[in-house]
Amino acid sequence: MASRPNIIVILTDQQNFRMLSCAGNPYVRTPHLDALAARGVRFENTYCTHPLCVPSRFSLFTGRMPSEVGQFDNSNEEGKTPRQIVNQGLGHLVKQGGYKAFYGGKMHFPGYWSPNIGFEHYCNDDRDGLATAAADKLRQLATGAEPFLLVASFINPHDVCYMAVNDFMEDTPENRKRKENIAYASAQTPLEEAMQLPDGMDEEEFYASVCPPLPDNHEFQPDGPQAKKPTGHRARAAENWDERRWRMHRWAYCRLTERVDPQIGQVLDAVQDAGIADHTIIIFTSDHGDNDAAHKLEQKTEFYDESARVPFIICDPQSTRRSAVLPDLVSNGLDLVPTVCDYAGAPLPDDLRGLSLKPLVRGQARTLPRSFIPVENAAGRMIVTEQYKYAEYDFGANDVQLNDRTRDPGEMRNAAADPDKQDVVADRRRMLKEWFGSADNWPGEARFAETERSVAH
Repeated sequence: MASRPNIIVILTDQQNFRMLSCAGNPYVRTPHLDALAARGVRFENTYCTHPLCVPSRFSLFTGRMPSEVGQFDNSNEEGKTPRQIVNQGLGHLVKQGGYKAFYGGKMHFPGYWSPNIGFEHYCNDDRDGLATAAADKLRQLATGAEPFLLVASFINPHDVCYMAVNDFMEDTPENRKRKENIAYASAQTPLEEAMQLPDGMDEEEFYASVCPPLPDNHEFQPDGPQAKKPTGHRARAAENWDERRWRMHRWAYCRLTERVDPQIGQVLDAVQDAGIADHTIIIFTSDHGDNDAAHKLEQKTEFYDESARVPFIICDPQSTRRSAVLPDLVSNGLDLVPTVCDYAGAPLPDDLRGLSLKPLVRGQARTLPRSFIPVENAAGRMIVTEQYKYAEYDFGANDVQLNDRTRDPGEMRNAAADPDKQDVVADRRRMLKEWFGSADNWPGEARFAETERSVAH
């Protein structure tokens, strides 16, 4: 491989860690992503920094926590991000390493477009048009001498968001305006197709034989955080959807995941066709997950694994590791920038706290030098360790949450008050305080409802 390999970053939107057939999900087929994982390394314990689009994407392309700039929701206020941070966006960094940088598809950044963080924008479409444009761009770039970073950011399986929106959004002027936007309109046909039953199959056979069952952790966590109790159309889905409607949501989520897989496959095929596979690093991840009927929730923002834990695959032709599944704790939002810059030989800001995954991928390190990773949302903060997830919320009952990842993988019980867990709680509280410091800049209860209103968009 050339000393400066090409780098491709492929993103999906709202794809949780289970939504890969290579991760053992029997209800979804992702042959192109499975093939990528078979040629590389899959990190099975990867979490986003904030399970919501704009905050997570801010992290992915800056390597920083969203709270650093007060990005707690999907608002995109101009000027919210300091110019110094914008100027250290991933595109700018790799350009300083001698790379060209290109971005196509969904951006959803906080108040700035891709040129501001150093990318040349090559495609506005985030569906089939992006797949074609990215493939064409790769074939064009393959003829050049300069190495490149190309991002292809696909929308799906995000369209599943609109199932509950369509069922329960109140008929208000604001919501009618939301339903007129391009993102909403573009999602309707894919969602309708994803909700169709297989040809020739009636409902009884469908639910008896092929539709995913309710997950084992479908019920609310009895002592879950009141700060994150669902509101709006999400609350109405939790209260009113019956078993079949929840299962249809799970079915549609699988079909929309399968819809994006061949789009990704078109990009991967172009790498082979262009003759650049042996000197191109391919990285795949998602901005956050979907609750997928766990705890009677759909969409995102929660600290539960379905919402905050995401796939992360790196295919490095120079690595001898193939079909490797690594247990290391990874933060895609903190670690993507250091990893890309490490591969590119590009400069890295001194104050970033993420780690490069390149040494692990190439077998030059046995494990990552960290004991936990941080996750945040508009209501609180969490740290994830090998065995526990510990969260503190800023308001409401059950404002401390401890889940045992080993004994309670479905996160059905809050162990924070257990007498035999008080040393664990104290130790994790210390870790959380050391990382996050003060919570004074969090929105607080008064503003929290405003952040929740942007969830589906």
